[in-house]
Amino acid sequence: MSENASSVPVLPWFAQPGARTWRCEPAPVDARGFHASLPAYAPTPLIELPALAEELGVSRVFVKDESCRLGLPAFKALGASWAVHRTLAERAASGSETGPVTLVTATDGNHGRAVARMARLLGQPAHIFVSYAVHPRAVAAIAAEQAKVTEVSGPYDEAVRQAAEAAAAPGAVLVQDTAWAGYERIPSWIVEGYSTLCAEIDEQLAAAGAVRGPDLVSIPVGVGSLAQAVVTHYRSRPSGRTAALLSVEPETAAGVLASLIRGEAVSVATGETIMAGLNCGTPSALAWPYLRSGLDAAVAVPDAGSARAAADLAALGVASGPCGAASLAGVRAAFTGEGAEERRTALGLGATSVVVLLSTEGPAANPHSAIVH
Repeated sequence: MSENASSVPVLPWFAQPGARTWRCEPAPVDARGFHASLPAYAPTPLIELPALAEELGVSRVFVKDESCRLGLPAFKALGASWAVHRTLAERAASGSETGPVTLVTATDGNHGRAVARMARLLGQPAHIFVSYAVHPRAVAAIAAEQAKVTEVSGPYDEAVRQAAEAAAAPGAVLVQDTAWAGYERIPSWIVEGYSTLCAEIDEQLAAAGAVRGPDLVSIPVGVGSLAQAVVTHYRSRPSGRTAALLSVEPETAAGVLASLIRGEAVSVATGETIMAGLNCGTPSALAWPYLRSGLDAAVAVPDAGSARAAADLAALGVASGPCGAASLAGVRAAFTGEGAEERRTALGLGATSVVVLLSTEGPAANPHSAIVH
């Protein structure tokens, strides 16, 4: 973290005015119906926490609890299930290939397990590449889904490279949640799958009497696919009142923040973090245009802030891993310290505001939950 001349820490922060006026096309609605047809589907809880509202100086705070989504401890199952469904359906319709299809992906944990689970349920093989930062228990959980696991002695970006090479083999397909030039279709289906989460929030807020919707949504960000889905959901609405959107990353892997500051997508070297699922240095090429135009602000947080947030959420009855708790850590960082009032103003927040925190994983998703480096 950089320091100013008076040695006061400077918050890793970027805000862009005008994001709430930017508009895009809405996501297709097919994914919600598909998810609703799955035997294990149920909306995940949206939990109101008055104690956090009092702490943060806003009217209401809700946490979207993704600690159990389609039988897995993270939201990733929404994107993986829809993308695998679309991929296999298109291959079957084309009639060009028969026999088993090996589903290949790279992961920092949750996405790979979700792809492996879908492969097992559908009777297809899976090959999952895991970066060096993935905890052995998370690797074991992927292997328990009967997937082949290749451990990579490098960061997430290197695991993605090796997975893409393996998926070039006959009878294999890459189901990756990040995009690059020439590889956008399947990542776009993954983003579409995440739209179910946003639709649930709308319904749950309305049921709780917050009919205007949220004033701020705080989003943990890795490569940015979930953030793309959230931006699409809120920026595809007609002109008028819309939510401020805040992305939160680890200080050691703040690729989106760095890209916003530069005004172009860049890659950053990543370090160790307990927020393993956010330990990504390169924004998805598919997500980047949405993040560049539709995010109101971005912040990077230290491991200690995420660990504290996870412990505080647990005390309030919400089971959250360090990636999921990053959403609270990011709002806390933005709302406190030098410049806090300016940051609140940039986000358009006051005493009557409604805040939604996306807790994207439970503690079982990340065995590093209790570790602070």
